[in-house]
Amino acid sequence: MTVRDLSISVQRRVLSVLVFAAVLIWIDTTILGIALERIADPRTGLGATPGELQWAVGSYALLFATALFAAGALGDRYGHRTILVLGLVCFGAASIWAAWAGDATGLILARGLMGLGGAMMMPTSMAIIGATFPAERRAGAIAAWSASSGVGVALGPLLGGVLVDHFWWGSVFLVNLPVVAIALVGILAVVPNPRLAMRRRPDPLGLVLSTAGLALLAYGLIEAGQDTDWARWQVWGPVLGGLVVIGLFLAVEWRSPEPSFDPRLFRNSRFSAGNLALAALFFGITGQMFYGNFYLQGARGFGALETGLYFLPGAIGVAVGSGLGARLAKRHGVAAVSGSALLVVALSFLANLWFDLDTPMLWFCLVGLVSGVGMGMVIAPTVAAVIAVLPLDRMGAGSAVNNTVRQVGSVLGIALLGTILSTAYRDRITPFLAGLPGPLRDAAAPSAEHTRAVAESVQRPDLTAAANDAFVASMHVTAASAALVAFLAAVLLALAFRTRRSTSKAAEPDRSILVG
Repeated sequence: MTVRDLSISVQRRVLSVLVFAAVLIWIDTTILGIALERIADPRTGLGATPGELQWAVGSYALLFATALFAAGALGDRYGHRTILVLGLVCFGAASIWAAWAGDATGLILARGLMGLGGAMMMPTSMAIIGATFPAERRAGAIAAWSASSGVGVALGPLLGGVLVDHFWWGSVFLVNLPVVAIALVGILAVVPNPRLAMRRRPDPLGLVLSTAGLALLAYGLIEAGQDTDWARWQVWGPVLGGLVVIGLFLAVEWRSPEPSFDPRLFRNSRFSAGNLALAALFFGITGQMFYGNFYLQGARGFGALETGLYFLPGAIGVAVGSGLGARLAKRHGVAAVSGSALLVVALSFLANLWFDLDTPMLWFCLVGLVSGVGMGMVIAPTVAAVIAVLPLDRMGAGSAVNNTVRQVGSVLGIALLGTILSTAYRDRITPFLAGLPGPLRDAAAPSAEHTRAVAESVQRPDLTAAANDAFVASMHVTAASAALVAFLAAVLLALAFRTRRSTSKAAEPDRSILVG
C-alpha cells in the first residue's frame, strides 16, 4: 500500500491518533516539576536530595536524547507502528513504577524508562506521518503534530497541580495510563505500519557511547552540587571521562558511512549556530522550571494547583510566539526575529533577580508570558531554519540531530543549573546551621525543603525564614547564569543568520517507503 491508497479521511484519523499520543510526551516534560517540592519533603514524599531530584528530571531527557536514533532505525527495520506501540507500553509500565516508587532511586530509573518510551514514540510518529501524507499535505500534518507540544506543556502543570493537591505525588504519573490505553486502541485500529525498503543499520556502539558520555558528564556536574568542592575527583573525573567518551562517540560517528548521529552536518555554520542556540534555550528553560517550582511552592508557600496556574501564562506565550515568530521570520529573517527573541528570553531570566518573598504574582505571570512568547519566537523559526539549510536528502538526519541537541541542552541545564542552585544554597544556609547538633545540621543542609523540615521539628521559625531567604538568593545566582548563556546564544544566532542566503529547491528523493 502507498500513500495514494489512503483517503483524506483515513489520513486525518491517523494524524488525530498520533497527535493524541504525542501529548503524552510533552505532558511528562512539565508535570513532574509540580511534584518536586512534595517529593523532596521528608514528611510527605521521599525526602529526595537536590541531586536525586536533578536525576529524576534529567534521566528522562538523557534516555530520550540518546535513544532517538536507535528507535528510528528499529522502526525502519521492524515497522514504525510496531516500535510506537512498544514505546507506549514502555511508557505506561514505567508510569506505574514511578507512581509507586518507594525511593528516589526507583523514581530515577522509572523516569529513565519513560524517556526511553518517549524516544521510541517521537521518530516513529514522524515516519508514519511521512508515509501517510503526500508531499503537498505533509507540512501541515507535521505542524499539527508539533502543536501537541504546546497542549502538553500547558496541561502538565495544571493536571499535576490538581493531582498533587488532592492525592499523593505519585498520582501525576497515573494520568498517563488512560492516554496510553486510548492511544494503543487508536493506533492498532487505524495507523499503518511503514518501514523502509532500504533499512538503516542499528548503531548499538553509538547508543552506548552517547548514553555513557552524557551520563558521566551529568553525574559529575550533579555531584559537584552535593559538596560544593569542585576539585574532588568524584566531580572532575566523571566530567573529564564524559567529555572523552562523547569525543569518542563523535569520532566513531564521523567515520561511519551510515552514522546514527551525523556530526558532519555541523560543518554548516548556520546549522551549528542554530542548534547551539536551541540547546542553550532548552538549557535555560529546564533550569528555570526546576527552581521555579521550588520558589512558588517552597519559598512562597503556594499549593500545587496555584503553581500550575502561575506557570500557565508562560505556556500560552510559547503557543502564541511559535505562530508569530514563524510569520515574522519569513518577512524579516531569523537573525532579526529569533535573535531578538532570544535576547528577550535572556532579559526575562534576568528579571528573576527581582523575584523575592513578596513579589506580586502579576509581575511573575507577566515575566512568564513575555518569556514564553520569546521562547516560541525562537523555537519555531530556528528549527525551520536549521533544517532548511540542509539538502533535502539530509533533512531527516538533520531533524534527528536537532531533536537530540535540544534534549542534551535539557540534560545539561538540569545538571549544571541545578548544581549552581544547590551550591549557592549551601553556601548561604551554612552559617545559620552552626548552632544545631551535628545530625540535625547534616539533615538540614541538602536543600531548603530539608532545612524547613528540621526547623519545624525543633520549632525554629527563624531557621525557616533563613532557608527561604537563602533559597531566593541562590535562585538569583542560577537565573543570572541562565541569562548569560541565553545572551551568548542570542549573539551567536544573530551573527550566523545576519544575512539571508537564497537556497535552491532540491527534488524530493525516493525513499521507497512501504506501508504494511
